[in-house]
Amino acid sequence: MSFHPTRRSVLASLGLAPFAAAAATEEPPPTILIRNVQLFDGTGSGRQPRNVRVVGNRIDAVSAGDIPAPPGATIIDGAGQTLMPGLTDAHWHMAAVRGVPWMGSDDATHIAMILKDAEFQLMRGFTTVRDTAGAIFGIKAAIDRGIMPGPRCYPSGAAISQTSGHGDPEPIGELPTALGGRPTIRQQKGMTAVANGVPEVLAATREQLKRGASQIKIMAGGGVTSDHDPVDTVQYTLEEMQAIVQAATDWDTYACAHAYTPAGVRRCLEAGVLSIEHGHAIDDHTAALIAEKGAWLSIQPFEDGDNILTEDQQGKARESLGGEGWQAGVRLAKKHGVKVAFGTDLFSRARSSRTENAMLPRFGAIYSNAEVLRIATGSNCELFARSGRRNPYRQAALGVIRAGAWADMLLVRGNPLDDLLLIEDYERNLLLIMKDGVIHKNLMPR
Repeated sequence: MSFHPTRRSVLASLGLAPFAAAAATEEPPPTILIRNVQLFDGTGSGRQPRNVRVVGNRIDAVSAGDIPAPPGATIIDGAGQTLMPGLTDAHWHMAAVRGVPWMGSDDATHIAMILKDAEFQLMRGFTTVRDTAGAIFGIKAAIDRGIMPGPRCYPSGAAISQTSGHGDPEPIGELPTALGGRPTIRQQKGMTAVANGVPEVLAATREQLKRGASQIKIMAGGGVTSDHDPVDTVQYTLEEMQAIVQAATDWDTYACAHAYTPAGVRRCLEAGVLSIEHGHAIDDHTAALIAEKGAWLSIQPFEDGDNILTEDQQGKARESLGGEGWQAGVRLAKKHGVKVAFGTDLFSRARSSRTENAMLPRFGAIYSNAEVLRIATGSNCELFARSGRRNPYRQAALGVIRAGAWADMLLVRGNPLDDLLLIEDYERNLLLIMKDGVIHKNLMPR
């Protein structure tokens, strides 16, 4: 069969197609009107009766009065329940699924397992995550294109680690590349990036940006689950870390860094790191310095049983918490006005594992319920937005419910401002889950 191009197709090939006429034939984006809700907008401290209209994937209108809807719109009666922004996790590892190799895999079965876990995360009400190390760029792309459901993702790519650092899982005896060793399979596939010296760390950082990282992750101190690095070690020289930060800054984004101890955190701050990941063992002086630098403390309210650890790892975990548990660091952060981000760092996840929903209410021991919800919505997303032009969702705001923002919302049974534990029982209490204007769960009567 021969093909005879029409005038329209020829003009299109020349970039001269009559776009206005073509656009006129397109169907308008779908409209969803959510009426009769008590709105927590992600920035305030209370709820107000509101109606919210979504057009396409954006929030189009928020009003105390009636909002009209076009014929064919989806109308949802919120029955006076709480509408709030989708939850977010500032320290998540998308590939940290039980049965999947550490920091990712290109095996088809493993990828399917990661995608199913990402869907589970969305169905728990987490509509955005910041992935703080892992080979997940393809997974993120599949979710963003709507091929599979899952949260929005800010990817870091491979964490940048020195030899013997928290991101170097290779057996003793493997030569680093600087001494003539060959890149490992993990490095080749972007699961880890072991680099030493300024030239190597610059190359490793730029490689992650080339792959699509929205921010850069540095391993700046010892870790709990790695074999070759005691928790008290400080990793990377100031010059190496400054080089990483400069490379990220040159791409209009920032670096976050894994560190527990005061010495490790202080070096990160001196180098210009914006987000301290963990920081449980900080002291009063270091907390004050975080505030002075305008940096963030992305901390996890860890308790026994959140992650399955070996006996040796349990000892390192106790050391990483400074002997006083997660609350000590958070209390110091609050004392000095540090900007705190909520993250979980759950790994080897399975359906029977502890959930982020169980961890978030723990912050209620330090902060008011409204502060906790703001941290997990609007405040986390302020940190995510510091990725500047590397922000994959920069066209609209996240973590808030206002006109023009992305339509990522939850309808919660009852009032989480009174009872944070409503978030924990997500299957019963999350009545509606919307991400990017798409309804993924709706238990409201139709």
